[in-house]
Amino acid sequence: VQLQASGGGLVQTGGSLRLSCAASGRTFSYDVVNWFRQAPGKEREFVVGVSRSGVTGYGTDSVKGRFTISRDNVKNTVYLQMNSLKPEDTAVYYCATGNRFGVGSYWGQGTQVTVSS
Repeated sequence: VQLQASGGGLVQTGGSLRLSCAASGRTFSYDVVNWFRQAPGKEREFVVGVSRSGVTGYGTDSVKGRFTISRDNVKNTVYLQMNSLKPEDTAVYYCATGNRFGVGSYWGQGTQVTVSS
């Protein structure tokens, strides 16, 4: 499976972005899809994942209440709606499929999110 992440950009504090993760090659309707992020000089961090049935699991409390993950198995796409963005959300965001939350087997190329203060 190949994953394509998109939707990143530059936004001011308090703004919103919606990231998309589109799969090709095969359906990922059977997989967990996770979003990770990596800020400069920091380790990669698991943000949130969604199971094939729509159950979500967060990896960090810092995004709860602000980030929402959803998936459209017909379109083979997972979305990450990010609201009330903060400068500390600045990172390259990656989507990855796996067999559980926080695990990535196939990775997309990443999309840059920059939040200005």
